[in-house]
Amino acid sequence: MNNNGLLHEIREINLSYLMLAQQMVRENRAEAMLRLGVSHEIAELMATLTSAQLMKLAGSNMLLCRFRFDDHMLLSALTHNVRHEDAAMQTVILLAQQPVEAIQ
Repeated sequence: MNNNGLLHEIREINLSYLMLAQQMVRENRAEAMLRLGVSHEIAELMATLTSAQLMKLAGSNMLLCRFRFDDHMLLSALTHNVRHEDAAMQTVILLAQQPVEAIQ
């Protein structure tokens, strides 16, 4: 894949992520904040973005979403032989312990 193709794919992912995040925040703000790992202020902002603003943000050449499995304990909990319900609960607990990150 060439550089232009990669940038196009990043922008597509950004737009999908932003649209999903906005929908989540509008439907259930508290749950969205936990699942997305964002602060109340960022959630408020996400809820009010216009389509034009979403498109402008999506146009970035950087991924706007974050891969949250950078914690060894978290990834290990999801990949070891445990029941699905146990893994889901461990994941929620570990993700909730991570600090909320905000765009500065």
